[in-house]
Amino acid sequence: MEFISPTDGRLTLKETYNAVLNFIKDQPQHAYKLIIGTDSQPNDPRSSFVTAIVVYRVGHGGRFFYHRRKVNTKGGFKQRIFYEVSCSLEVASKITRMLSEETELDENIEVEIHVDVGENGPTSTIIKEVVGMVVGSGFEALIKPEAYAASSVADKYTR
Repeated sequence: MEFISPTDGRLTLKETYNAVLNFIKDQPQHAYKLIIGTDSQPNDPRSSFVTAIVVYRVGHGGRFFYHRRKVNTKGGFKQRIFYEVSCSLEVASKITRMLSEETELDENIEVEIHVDVGENGPTSTIIKEVVGMVVGSGFEALIKPEAYAASSVADKYTR
């Protein structure tokens, strides 16, 4: 799995993790959030799915990384949204597994999954299901308009 950083270029998942860790270790006195979100752009026959990892130094900016994949898609928007959430959960699980093995971090890092659904529009009918997927996996779920990792960062790179 390859990620792209506007700062560092192409990185493996492990290199991305190390960049996140270095960003945190650079100023460990701050609070941090690790935010993961996925957005997609339907195209026939392949849709573009982009998963963003945002490390946010609360009140002091952050960095982001993104992974793009093209997937043959069949079905409607609901299946696409569920696949977006599963992409985010896959990356979140891998990153948090690495974080759990990190002995140098003194504080727990808050992890959020941003889901590209909202109260307005057709995605409103599946909010409970996708939020349940995220919460059931042990993460905090945010939806639009607070879900900027999915609706802004990942969305920018889907095209």
